[in-house]
Amino acid sequence: MVKMELYPEITAYNNGYLKVSDEPLHELYYEEYGNSVGQPVIFIHGGPGSGCKPSYARFFDPEFYRIILFDQRGAGKSKPHASLENNTIWHLIDDITKLRAELGINGKMHVFGGSWGSTLSLTYAINHPETVKSLTLRGIFLCRREDLSIFYQGDAADLGNPQLIGIGRFFPEAWQQYVEFIPQSERSDMIAAYNKRLTGSDEEERLEAAKRWSVWEGATSKLVPDPDFAEEYNDRHFALSFARIENHYFINGGFLDKEKGRDQNYILDNISKISDIEAHVVHGRYDMVCPRNQADELIKAWPEAKLYIIDDAGHNAMEPGLRAKLVEIMNAKRV
Repeated sequence: MVKMELYPEITAYNNGYLKVSDEPLHELYYEEYGNSVGQPVIFIHGGPGSGCKPSYARFFDPEFYRIILFDQRGAGKSKPHASLENNTIWHLIDDITKLRAELGINGKMHVFGGSWGSTLSLTYAINHPETVKSLTLRGIFLCRREDLSIFYQGDAADLGNPQLIGIGRFFPEAWQQYVEFIPQSERSDMIAAYNKRLTGSDEEERLEAAKRWSVWEGATSKLVPDPDFAEEYNDRHFALSFARIENHYFINGGFLDKEKGRDQNYILDNISKISDIEAHVVHGRYDMVCPRNQADELIKAWPEAKLYIIDDAGHNAMEPGLRAKLVEIMNAKRV
């Protein structure tokens, strides 16, 4: 079977900034593509802190869909760049409702998100199910302590200890550059150690921490490591927002439960609230950033959703198997 490809590149027919708060100031950058009177679909990017690219509009038939891309607080072209102030998942959910109002979306919309975008999409749907027509999710991330530890902690405190399971054993070079930046005495909590440096006053140290955090994720995102792709994560502007905002969210368990912090299990505890929403879950079998068990646990708690495991893919949405299935799913909704 020939795999479906992305739609051709198109130009946004509308773009702008939406002020979502005054003190502190936050302005979201957004773009619209495709059919201005079509079925609305909102793309929820990952990270948090990564921002959108025009290529993300290519998952959707532009003749059928009104395609909405936006950069979350502090990410991409949104202002102020890399800001952590008043930046939580609850602010982001409120921002989506404001963006809907700004764009005149009154009915239900399709929600499409991957990685952190799946976390935000699910949490938004749980809190505003009346606005969601369908969910298409990729690279499920539940943002629990165990999900963070396997990727960011692993054997950092005792390198080589086989009892400390982590993704670093599969990417030792990238893991080494991530771990060695932190003194041995602080490696028992790598997220906290990086937080100290990413929010510190030393600009040079802040930038170096941002690059090392970001490069670690870039190096692990594809089934076959791609040095050019990983190098994109080394860009100063991208790394600062990506690392600072990710770390800010992750040290707080995504802000999903203020009392439980990283020990939260918000999505699985509340998934029954969206059992009647059409949902598709696409996950790479060799996803190292968000290992497959998260998708399996989600489906166990949410059997109404459909799960698709892509055998020749890792985490990145642009890998052939993942993008083909995502385009296929969105095409099937054109009724």
